[in-house]
Amino acid sequence: MENAAFAGVASALEHDDAKWDDLAVTSKPDTHSLRDLARLRRVRDRIDREYAQPLNVEALAAGVHMSAGHLSRQFKLAFGESPYSYLMTRRIERAMALLRRGDLSVTEVCFVVGCSSLGTFSTRFAELVGMSPSVYRDKAAQATAGMPSCVARQVTRPIRNREAPPTETDLA
Repeated sequence: MENAAFAGVASALEHDDAKWDDLAVTSKPDTHSLRDLARLRRVRDRIDREYAQPLNVEALAAGVHMSAGHLSRQFKLAFGESPYSYLMTRRIERAMALLRRGDLSVTEVCFVVGCSSLGTFSTRFAELVGMSPSVYRDKAAQATAGMPSCVARQVTRPIRNREAPPTETDLA
């Protein structure tokens, strides 16, 4: 009788070992997802390099042999925002630097960073920075005067994935 009980426990342990072996196989990173991640990084690097060029999701997806829908879904999962949103954030960051210099008009900056619509540029700029490009240009030029550009860029970096924090209004 004792041997029968021992045999039952041994059988259960062997069954659990098989479960652990299955778990170990499925928890290894699969090469397909690693390949997708490498493609997504290439897309992100291309956006960082070519932000001023006319880019769209279809062209980015074709460059890494993915469908536009798959690229958009996977990019958002990996980086927390869509490829278009990431591109616009890069453009706004560059626009902020150009506006701080103060030698270009808002319209010129809009086209230099690759935006084709002043309205879309201004709207997205205000969402990320919390003020219009022209107001930013006036305030930032004064606020960062005498500051090295590398420090100014860090201090004035836009908020990614969120709208600008609401400004406090005096309700009294």
